[in-house]
Amino acid sequence: MTATVETLDGLNRRVNLTLNQEQVAAEVNKRLARIAKTVRLDGFRPGKAPMKMVAARYAGEVRGEVMGDALQTAFGEVISANKLAVAGYPRFAAGENGAFTATFEVFPEIALGDLSQIKVNRPVVNVSDADVDRTIEVLRKQRVRYHAVSRAAQAGDRVHVDYQGVIGGEPFQGGEAKDFPLVLGEGRTLKDFEGSLIGMQAGESKSFDVAFPEDYFAKELAGKTATFAATMKSVHEAQLPEVNDDFAASMGVHEGGVAKLREEIASNLGREAKRRVMARVKEQAMNGLLESTPFDVPSGLVAMERRGLLEKAVNDLKARGMKEADIKLGEDLFEAQAKRRVALGLLMDHIISSNNLKADEAQVRALVEEFSQSYEDPTEVIGWYYQDPKRLAEAKGLVLEENVVTWLLERAQVTDEPTALDQLMGNAQ
Repeated sequence: MTATVETLDGLNRRVNLTLNQEQVAAEVNKRLARIAKTVRLDGFRPGKAPMKMVAARYAGEVRGEVMGDALQTAFGEVISANKLAVAGYPRFAAGENGAFTATFEVFPEIALGDLSQIKVNRPVVNVSDADVDRTIEVLRKQRVRYHAVSRAAQAGDRVHVDYQGVIGGEPFQGGEAKDFPLVLGEGRTLKDFEGSLIGMQAGESKSFDVAFPEDYFAKELAGKTATFAATMKSVHEAQLPEVNDDFAASMGVHEGGVAKLREEIASNLGREAKRRVMARVKEQAMNGLLESTPFDVPSGLVAMERRGLLEKAVNDLKARGMKEADIKLGEDLFEAQAKRRVALGLLMDHIISSNNLKADEAQVRALVEEFSQSYEDPTEVIGWYYQDPKRLAEAKGLVLEENVVTWLLERAQVTDEPTALDQLMGNAQ
């Protein structure tokens, strides 16, 4: 075998090699001889067919196998001898007299940039009693009950109303309903519409005008004014459950009452805050890492990642009930995301291998136990992880990612920012 290696543009390389045809022919004959010992051909007992007939039947197939094996072996030897790290799959092309070319990409050589220039703003969050109070209020509202009242409707009441709207004296699509349920103040309908219902009692009717905003989603109504005739059918007042031991029990806390409930809520909020802080910090650290260390990304790996993202997106849409024929997605939609994922994967692998970062068992166990605390039976969840090597590998991967982020933060410019829990959660008004 003879071989040469060419450096093309960027990460592309080409190997030119020629297989020894005498060795190929010898191997073909050897394999045909093995086949001849057992093969059954019409008119001959097993293993008694003439070699010429065996060759006529099987020589083409066997030669293809031998050439493929020889090519893979020869290519592997060239790659090993030249210490080339192949990214993706090579593209082989056959020439004449045993000549082949293999075109492929290599992994980039990565040299980390100045990590000290990476800037990270790290939220610092303390879960307060007020945060717990707000969460309890949300839980109470999720369990709200309504009872009929004879007074005028006010904000927070659930009402049922008949209405019919006209524009210029003509009805319009969506402008009529019977026994329409509505909680006043929730903003499900236009503010002017809800506001006009406040003060009405069951059985009362009235007419009022409502102006649709210029940016209203129904373009045919945007900027127009409708006149509604409405009849209040019923008014129901909201009744929230009291925060007592029964309420705590309804939340799954059967011992310790309200105090234990508040403790568990605070713990859950703390875990969620920690998760979101890590997500924000990781995003900033990864962005800084990409900006500080530019390098060529193997296009073949990007293409594979792109196809994987497309397949996942299609499967997600199908799981939501969409027909495959109605899903119009192309790989180009995922180009930027795929390139980023591949680049970050290469950078993280480089950092892990260069610095011997590991996910030790204690860290993995702590992460799994933290996951389990959100469930009624933490022990069962821990067992679920440790029963399946794939699930445990996912946990190890998360720990390793966190260790990379920690390594980066030790070298970056990190500013701690006191942050309210509502702001971190994206609920700040």
